[in-house]
Amino acid sequence: MARTQQLEESPKKKVDREGIRKLYRIFRFAWPYRQTFFVGLLALALSSGTLLAFPFLAGKLLDAAQGRSTFFLTTINQIALALLAVLFVQAIFSFIRVMTFSVVSEKSLADLRHKLYEKIIWLPQTFYDRHRVGELVSRLTSDVGTLSDTFSWSLAELLRQALTLLIGIPLIFILTPQLTTFMLLTFPVLVLAAIFFGKFIRKLSRKTQDQLAQANVIVEETFQSATVVKAFTNESLEVNRYLAALQAVVKTAIHGARYRGLFISFAIFALFGGIVAVSWYGAALVQSNQISVGDMLSFVFYTTFIGGSIAGLADLFSQLQRAVGASERILEMLDEPDEKTPRARSLKLSGRLEFREVSFSYPTREDVGVLKNLNFSVQPGEKIALVGPSGAGKSTIINLLMRLYPVAQGSILADGQPIREMNLTAYRENIGIVPQEVMLFGGSIRENIAYGKPGATDDEIVEAARQANAWEFIGTFPEGLATLVGDRGVKLSGGQRQRIAIARAILKNPSILILDEATSSLDAQSEQLVKDALEKLMANRTTLIIAHRLTTIRTADRILVIKDGHIAEQGTHSDLAAKVNGIYSNLLKLQFEPAA
Repeated sequence: MARTQQLEESPKKKVDREGIRKLYRIFRFAWPYRQTFFVGLLALALSSGTLLAFPFLAGKLLDAAQGRSTFFLTTINQIALALLAVLFVQAIFSFIRVMTFSVVSEKSLADLRHKLYEKIIWLPQTFYDRHRVGELVSRLTSDVGTLSDTFSWSLAELLRQALTLLIGIPLIFILTPQLTTFMLLTFPVLVLAAIFFGKFIRKLSRKTQDQLAQANVIVEETFQSATVVKAFTNESLEVNRYLAALQAVVKTAIHGARYRGLFISFAIFALFGGIVAVSWYGAALVQSNQISVGDMLSFVFYTTFIGGSIAGLADLFSQLQRAVGASERILEMLDEPDEKTPRARSLKLSGRLEFREVSFSYPTREDVGVLKNLNFSVQPGEKIALVGPSGAGKSTIINLLMRLYPVAQGSILADGQPIREMNLTAYRENIGIVPQEVMLFGGSIRENIAYGKPGATDDEIVEAARQANAWEFIGTFPEGLATLVGDRGVKLSGGQRQRIAIARAILKNPSILILDEATSSLDAQSEQLVKDALEKLMANRTTLIIAHRLTTIRTADRILVIKDGHIAEQGTHSDLAAKVNGIYSNLLKLQFEPAA
């Protein structure tokens, strides 16, 4: 929540040197397509330059009608044909500009999205602890969408209008210096208004964008927790919560639109009011024969083009500032240190583990010590059960073993070598996990089992499914392995999902196996099938088992009772159950187990 508030309160970024530098870092994604981009720039320049010939020829059309010749164009028919040719050529260049800029924009942004997604995937668990899923999705959608507008439209319009000003203003100075000087007197008013309104409008636009991101967070959370929402019959609550977020977005957006509309209305009034004044002064000059009617018409056209460019610059500048803000947020993620390491040669561990004086606190709760000088070792193939009350540190031991968090004090060794010194990817390839809440991807059963070994053959997948006692239900499905499991596996029962997860772990063939409450939420029949599958999976593998249902760990080689971050008791089930007033024996009594 604090992170979201921070995003909402942060002001829209200025287009200063630092902002331009950040935009440049984003625009480097367009560098592979630079040739296409430069073709677009050339088409843009030719389109703008060609169109600026239109006012000049339009004015000369009136002069020719009055008998004044213009260079090699002496008749109104020739000039009219020249005007049509200008429009035709301009249309061709405009088409080339739109197409080339669209190609560069779509390909560049696809590369940016790919890079950003790849970066987020490789970021450590601590990053996910600090950011909500909705916020990350917003960065991939909202912020990259803002940059899409900049790549495909804003940048082209900014360049086009800049060219219109750079070419148009010198032209009208040459053609009608008196009228031009008179017209430029209206500029300071528009510039001052743009500066005054721009900062305020930018702040409101940024607030709207961040409030929309917050609304997206609500959608993401409720969709991911649809079962919980329905279980507590809170559909109306969530709908109202989303509605309140949307109403805040609408209120801020309308507020911003009001000021943006006032500014645009003022700009249009000032612009066309200036045109009226200039037209009046120009008419007086025509009346006194100081300029021709054709020069007057050309000037009016040029003034309209230039005025339109100036009026549009404020909105384009605001869009550019939004792009700077989006670039900064994207670069914050791209600059985060990640876990990606060069691919190392395969590492095969025997499964010997050792925790030496391990102490740990989570980065989000550094004042709370979860593990305190923890010491224990596990031999290859040994089955170790971790039991204890909630919050004792069992899951933290697993998190540290998987290197989801760095060890604060002490060290964890695998085969006698500190795990922090091992290649992370190669190390994790030796670990398999069957969690309590199995997360399946929304594809087929084949894809979910093969997740343990990408590229596995159907024969390997079927064999893993047989060993996991999963083939008995997979074989009954009309589509077999091609059966779609639904979002997060909702089309399968809990026991079926667990056996899919076991098959996935069997296919991975890890040296170290982690079972995190793998049977805690199953019915008796499913539990027995899963237990049989787990027995096959645990054979000849170092196994760490987290369990609250103590009936599942009777056969463990050793049980470690964790309390307050350290080992309070350890031994076999029989040894610990025989202890009078022991922690483990008391847990057995609470679960109505015979202490024997």
